[in-house]
Amino acid sequence: MLSFEGPDLFSMAGGLGIRATELCKCLAELGYPTHLYFVGDPILPATEQRGNWTLHRWSQWLSAANPGGCYVAENQKVCDFASSLPSALIEQVIAPAAAKGVVTVILAEEWQTIPAVINLDQALRRQHLEKWALILWNANNLYGFEGVNWEKLRNSCVLTTVSRYMKHRMWLWGVNPIVIHNGIPRRLLQPVSTEATARLRQIFPDLLVTKVGRYDVDKRWVMAMGAMGHMKRQGMKPTMIARGGKEHHRYEVRRQADLQGLTWKEITLDPRASMTEIFSELERYKDYDVLELCFFVPEEFINILYAGSDCVLANSGHEPFGLVGLEVMACGGLPFVGATGEDYAQTMVNSAVVETEDPLEIVEYLKTVQREPELVRELRQEGRRTAACYTWERIVGDLLQKIRFVGVARGIAI
Repeated sequence: MLSFEGPDLFSMAGGLGIRATELCKCLAELGYPTHLYFVGDPILPATEQRGNWTLHRWSQWLSAANPGGCYVAENQKVCDFASSLPSALIEQVIAPAAAKGVVTVILAEEWQTIPAVINLDQALRRQHLEKWALILWNANNLYGFEGVNWEKLRNSCVLTTVSRYMKHRMWLWGVNPIVIHNGIPRRLLQPVSTEATARLRQIFPDLLVTKVGRYDVDKRWVMAMGAMGHMKRQGMKPTMIARGGKEHHRYEVRRQADLQGLTWKEITLDPRASMTEIFSELERYKDYDVLELCFFVPEEFINILYAGSDCVLANSGHEPFGLVGLEVMACGGLPFVGATGEDYAQTMVNSAVVETEDPLEIVEYLKTVQREPELVRELRQEGRRTAACYTWERIVGDLLQKIRFVGVARGIAI
């Protein structure tokens, strides 16, 4: 896999980091020798072996000079990937595998890897190794599409994406990618502590809403604030626990919260804070309308929020896949998702699908949640069944099936 993001905190900028980490880990655990080439932490080893999985931290010399994260000095790193990675891939992986009669599959992620993909294809042809490597390029979003030479990319690799929605959006660019969904780690299906969720609801006995995601217009935070304001004015006593980021749109979200008459409290804790400490801070500030978690929140507590909230707002207006909604389902929670790339969502079967930008749609769904507990129980149960169909083990099965197909189509025996 070629990806700017990866398992290092330096490289975990968003959903792509989670995808790269969990997919590679699953492939390795299933017995496939797996290599991840990513823009890793400059102070960690350039190469690290984790069982069947090898990490290759690339462009470390650029990251050392630009320590803010994997996307700092992005264009320089794109050029470095393109110039140095193809020859290294051939020498380190593809040629040795070909000598043993083994085909290498390369899965490149997002627009930053496109120049490297094109250069790799050309290098393979020059060395007559094109039948020993199958290159796939995957789109997780629409970022960077304006600068892509689609004809050249299509001639260099097989195009894939993560949902039917993205497939249809990419038709507008004259390409027809194969859909291979994102997945979730099987561990998310483990039952969440009922003691912990009971503690959460002891603090927030009325209406608890959680929202996790970047402060981005597409995530519809403003709509969420509007819904909170409507509910507060109607006497529904809602509390939102929010986990966003440092994006500039946060200021507009705060402004909208103020206009809605919502009280907002930032909660800051040490990244190593215990569950007890997190609960204590929530208890301390429970009378605020919005509690923003401004610290690294461990997966364990995120899962408690997902399972224990009345709903989790994942109400995006543009969502290529909607990983949060699926994670919520796995934990036994109830997601309110958007109506774009969330292929797994069926409204009033395993979730609530928000079709408009009107905050009142969220409010009316939440009134139904409060009024019909038996329906909510069924939605949560069906959500867990749905999530079990999207574990990485199942997604890898689909991935391998499609690799076999495109391999045959391109005359590559896999």
